Amino acid sequence: MKLPFTKMHGISNDYIYVNAFDTPLPDPVRVARQVSQRRTGIGGDGLILICPSETAHARMEMYNADGSRGEMCGNGIRCVGKYLYDHGITTDNPLRVDTDAGLKVLFLEVEEGRVARVTVDMGEPILDGPRIPVAAQGHIVNQPLHVDGHAYAVTCVSMGNPHCVTFVDDVEAIELGKIGPQFESHAFFPNRVNTEFIQVVSPSELNMRVWERGSGETWACGTGACGAAVAAVLNEKSERRVIVHLRGGDLEIEWRVEDNHVYMTGAAEEVFEGIVEVE
Repeated sequence: MKLPFTKMHGISNDYIYVNAFDTPLPDPVRVARQVSQRRTGIGGDGLILICPSETAHARMEMYNADGSRGEMCGNGIRCVGKYLYDHGITTDNPLRVDTDAGLKVLFLEVEEGRVARVTVDMGEPILDGPRIPVAAQGHIVNQPLHVDGHAYAVTCVSMGNPHCVTFVDDVEAIELGKIGPQFESHAFFPNRVNTEFIQVVSPSELNMRVWERGSGETWACGTGACGAAVAAVLNEKSERRVIVHLRGGDLEIEWRVEDNHVYMTGAAEEVFEGIVEVE
């Protein structure tokens, strides 16, 4: 099958995007595994389908590089908004995009007829243990978790997908390739977990590295940056509006008091279009 695609990224969190309005994909799990390979495929953190929706401008379906289904991707949904507008599927602003984590509203910053940045209303953070989910009741804030013989103080948040946040003195000193998989598959997380290692630079700045379930270390994670900002507020380490510095770039995150929603603002970029042969 010859599959038209678009390669896009949000601060280097890169995915292969398929316009499922025009090209429905019957086996996205297999295709995600094939095209995400960086040596033998197009290369990316996964596959995102832009699908028709009866309740929104579009529906986003996300698949990690290993083919597992993800509920939500903050950097990915900004690129979905850019694709919908730049490719003429809709000229509405704001946009509504349906996801496995619910309906999200996108506010587009348009420059010379093309979307440059997007603010996403990510909704309310979920802090209740069973809803994240974790194997515990109540809020998990600054609680010990034993991983690889070490007790980490963790705070757990869901932004539509599960996140485990821990604060460290130096994010660059973390052996992420070693410890990340152990967090991801820890028995405390029944659906696996995304793990954010956060260094507090100031009350308005955080440095972050992330291990994403199903994809490994990525250069950015939008929902993870949101979860990290919420965790920093809960641990009295930051203000409600912060800049999160990731390896791929910066995200502006604000956890607003008035509606308890988290808002994420960042860039979205199209890299190239092409056609790939998939099995």
